[in-house]
Amino acid sequence: MADENEKTENEENGADAEGTEDQDSGAEDQEQGEMDLDFILDIPLELSVELGKTKMLVNDLLQLGQGSIIELNKLAGESLEVYINHKLIARGEVVVVNEKFGVRLTDVITPIDRVKSLAAEA
Repeated sequence: MADENEKTENEENGADAEGTEDQDSGAEDQEQGEMDLDFILDIPLELSVELGKTKMLVNDLLQLGQGSIIELNKLAGESLEVYINHKLIARGEVVVVNEKFGVRLTDVITPIDRVKSLAAEA
């Protein structure tokens, strides 16, 4: 009977030790995941905002001077397009913040739509 009690105690102690190891491993995995995420957070990206587009002949380009007006394809009040590394991620409107231009996002492209647009380009 004493042997059975010792076996039960040893099994319980062994189970506790394994449980502790599993918890330690989980904490290490979480810490490693945070370190990997920190690395990604430091990657520089190029953000650009597109007001509109147009096509122009070289001759017309050479004629441009101070005060020239270039007509764009978008209407006044239409949304601007926001790109990250040349990929459309949102649309928005112009705002002024502390005498500087900014963009208020009005429509953010879903991750699924972004992936679809990448597939369409390939």
